[in-house]
Amino acid sequence: MAIRIGIYGYGNLGRGVELACKQNADMEVVGVFTRRDPASVKTQTGVPVYAANDVFEMKDKIDVMILCGGSSTDLPKQTPELAKAFNVVDSFDTHANIPTHVAAVDAAAMLSKKTATVSVGWDPGMFSLMRAYALSVLPDGQTYTFWGKGVSQGHSDAIRRIDGVQDAKQYTIPKEEALSAVRAGDNPELSTRDKHIRVCYVVAKEGADKAKIERTIVEMPNYFADYDTTVHFISQEELNRDHAGLPHGGLVIRTGKTGADGKHKHVVEYRLQLDSNAEFTASVLVAYARATYRLNQEGGYGCKTALDIPPVYLFAGHRDTLIAELL
Repeated sequence: MAIRIGIYGYGNLGRGVELACKQNADMEVVGVFTRRDPASVKTQTGVPVYAANDVFEMKDKIDVMILCGGSSTDLPKQTPELAKAFNVVDSFDTHANIPTHVAAVDAAAMLSKKTATVSVGWDPGMFSLMRAYALSVLPDGQTYTFWGKGVSQGHSDAIRRIDGVQDAKQYTIPKEEALSAVRAGDNPELSTRDKHIRVCYVVAKEGADKAKIERTIVEMPNYFADYDTTVHFISQEELNRDHAGLPHGGLVIRTGKTGADGKHKHVVEYRLQLDSNAEFTASVLVAYARATYRLNQEGGYGCKTALDIPPVYLFAGHRDTLIAELL
């Protein structure tokens, strides 16, 4: 029997989840939930569309709800609320606030005997695993994470929610000098500002205070305040023409030493290059939806993260087959 999936939110990420489920024979999307007028939303595969306010009427027809809202204002409220009735998965990516988010979701999920997996995507998520594995193997060393060049969905969403902003895209770009020093094994001490720059392309609404928008962006805590940030105001036509895609990627690099007196140096590097940030993140969410369902079936209630879930729970195949093919 297929795992019945609900999709809460139908932007780029929600559409990606819908398509990712089609690639997994053990998944079936039974409904999309939107804050828009359901009659105005046409899905890619003919999945029914429901009003977000009616979601709890479907609690017995959905095995896992995949939440596709933004981390700035949506998920902190939606994930704990929906965990009261559903097994849920989200991609909450405000790193500084993850412990608080986990605690809030865990309290709701434990009361309802549901399983909630949060902060899964590629970072946090896949990169979190790589950092954990490399740290465990090379305890004497340093870990560096670089993002980009690419479009950050969460940061772009945060800009679009600023008063006076019509549309926006934000690019994260590694600083080449920092990346080169890490790969060379120099173990540089790098601040957040040393590693990346952020470049924002913003379409302002007519009559909007551009100076105020720019100030709000560059001073935004957890998103831009700790980075060298540049804001460019452009037209909607320019944004549509030159910034339509959602590419992204990045690297996790761990440098470490082993042997007497740290004689031998090692560098571990994990790299992602993504044509579509949204579709890759969606694919990670779907894999963790499978794991979430399995954990719930076994009584694994409460809030989980990528660090808590054994890899075998992610795969559609049987454990014995995976051992034979992947070990």
